[in-house]
Amino acid sequence: MSSHHIVREKQEPALLILGLASFDDELLGQLLEWSPTVITTPDTAEQINAFGIKVDMMVADEADIDLQSDVKLISQEAGSIVDAALDYLISAGYSAVNIVADEFTMEDIWGYADKINIVVFCEGRKVFAVTSGFSKWKPGGETIEILSAATNLRTEGLEPAGDGKYTTIEDGFYALHFDGVFLFIAEEL
Repeated sequence: MSSHHIVREKQEPALLILGLASFDDELLGQLLEWSPTVITTPDTAEQINAFGIKVDMMVADEADIDLQSDVKLISQEAGSIVDAALDYLISAGYSAVNIVADEFTMEDIWGYADKINIVVFCEGRKVFAVTSGFSKWKPGGETIEILSAATNLRTEGLEPAGDGKYTTIEDGFYALHFDGVFLFIAEEL
């Protein structure tokens, strides 16, 4: 893209930071490159502030937000932090969100996969939902893990490696075909 590219609000994925314990600083810089809306929790706000990252929103019913000015609170109410953040983003018209977390459970995002494009960066992996017919170019020897149950799964360019893991056979495209709306996969970072 040229230096004259204008990024409109909500054009880039929002960034929900739930934990940075083992997250690569360079990858974080890439996720912040186009100035996304940054959402965090009170637990991670201090660490994010120490990195000099501007926080736009915080998921909490009450929070000490003296670290930065102009931080909007997203009410957690009785739900989870992830539910509150994703409900807010969907209602505000965001089409995508990147989530950085120390731990990941698929149940946290399962009900949102058909409402907003979600990519979770956690434990050295990139987790996302795909629809049948999904294909992507990868170098040979890369590991792809199928995280959710897949009915009638057919693969191209992959060989089974056990426990839901597959290895790309060679440099080129791999593809996934299955019955159902979507499934979650993980790629190594």
